[in-house]
Order: sequence, then structure tokens, then C-alpha cells
Amino acid sequence: MRVIPHPAVTLVLELGGGPFLVDTDTGRQQLPSLVAGLQYGSLHIRGANIDCVEVRLSPVAAYAVLGTSPAELEHMVVSLDDLWGRGAPRIREQLSEAGSWQERFALTDALLACRRETGPSVDPQVACCWNRIVGSRGRVRIDELAAEVGWSRKRLWSRFRAQIGVPPKRAAKLVRLDHAVHRLAAGEDAARVAADSGYVDQSHLHRDVLEFTGDTPAAVAREPGLVMDDIA
Repeated sequence: MRVIPHPAVTLVLELGGGPFLVDTDTGRQQLPSLVAGLQYGSLHIRGANIDCVEVRLSPVAAYAVLGTSPAELEHMVVSLDDLWGRGAPRIREQLSEAGSWQERFALTDALLACRRETGPSVDPQVACCWNRIVGSRGRVRIDELAAEVGWSRKRLWSRFRAQIGVPPKRAAKLVRLDHAVHRLAAGEDAARVAADSGYVDQSHLHRDVLEFTGDTPAAVAREPGLVMDDIA
């Protein structure tokens, strides 16, 4: 399974069949579970006969759920055991023993909700800016965000980077890219997608896709995971 960079922290819980292999730009790891930070370039999860639950966490929620800032996970893939200690194996055991996928999803939801309620929270201003970036599909000026929350650009950059994991402008590029590649996967024309998504031209779209994924828009559009995202 290839994970295309998207504006979320990826959490994958394996259900007891054994560790899987994780290939990244920096090499291969064998992990029982994984957490991948925002904008990871090349990430492939490999294994045979493995069942797992994949969760995509908004970085605003991830800060509370994981107990660490997404900034600590930038360009990294780590085991959930490294973050949650002995709690991670117990969670995998519970999910494995569940009688159905619906029960597993319900357990996962309850776990994440509990951890979010009790974990650290990002600044309200940071959450507001993140929501504005997502709501505008990455088409919002950073100076406008700073003015809306009453911060200087420097303070916004610093607090946003520390709590979300990437600077505001980088976050906007990632959100814009995510919207664009899903439209490409749906079969829409690249020139139209570029124009509607706020890119200067099709070449601009091509450069951004290449920067984040290391691949061409045509190749990324063929990734099956993108087509399934809306269903998931």
C-alpha cells in the first residue's frame, strides 16, 4: 500500500498477524504499528495476510491523540509503541479480538476520542488557522490568517510550525495538493484541475506533485488509495 502525502498524520494499527515492512526514503523498517508525520515523500507499507486499521488524524487532533506535537514527526515514520509504550500492544490485542470490523472501528473511535479529550491541545488561534486553510482548500493568504487571529506573521509561523508540524504556507500547499490529486484520480483533466485549484498553470501543478510525491501527476492519479479515500 502506497501512502500519498496528505494533510493528516497517518496512524496504522496491525491486528496481530505480525509486523509489516515500511519502506521510506531513508530505508526499510519492520514495525508492529506506525505513525507517519505530515508530507512524507515516499511511504510503502508491505506485508502478506495482514489486517490493519488505518486512521488519518488532523494534525490538530493528532497533537492530543498522540501526546506529542506533529512537528516531532516531520519526515519521520515511528512505531506507535515508541509514543504510547505498553498501551500500543494492548490496543492491537483488543482490536484483534473484536468480533467484526464495525466493532474494531467503534473501539478505535472510542480510543481516539478519549485520548483527544485528555491530551494536550493546540492554541485556538492555530486550530482556527488550520481550519481556514482546509476550508479554503489551501487558497488563503498567510498574512490574512495572521490578521484574523491578531498575531504577527512571525508568531503565527512559529506557533503553527511547532504545533501542526509544518509552516502555514507549507500546510496550504499540502492541502491544495491533496484536493488536486483526488480530482486527478477521479479522471478530471489536469489543466482544469490546475486552474480550479489555484495553480498558475499545469506545469505549476506538476512541480508541486513531483515535490511532494517524487512522481508525476499521471502516475499519482493511478494510485488506488486515492479512489478509496472518500469511501473510507
